[in-house]
Amino acid sequence: MSSPGMHHYPNAQKEYKPPLIANENAYLGDVFSSDKINPETPISAGFYRLEKGTPLEYTYTYDEMKIIVEGSFTISDETGKKVNAKPGDVFFFPKGSKITFTTDDYGLAFFTGQRKEGAL
Repeated sequence: MSSPGMHHYPNAQKEYKPPLIANENAYLGDVFSSDKINPETPISAGFYRLEKGTPLEYTYTYDEMKIIVEGSFTISDETGKKVNAKPGDVFFFPKGSKITFTTDDYGLAFFTGQRKEGAL
């Protein structure tokens, strides 16, 4: 069985303030999704940005991982666990997790999730 080889998408992402998705301060945008290449098990990746203001409460309908790249977040879940997240921290949110994101200023994270492009 031969390898399908890699795919390269030059300059796919230049701006790190993705589109507004919720409230007045929550932004998320997919940079790329594999759903057109592998529709059975797609993976989407992009950036999530939260600015000071309304907390974002989100229930995951898919597995996702995030790495904090700038700023900071306070991230809590339905079990009462609460983390002050900073650059370099990595999170795994299993399907069904109820997560609340807040920030004192702003936070920027790179994510990858087991979902089709744009499926939130």
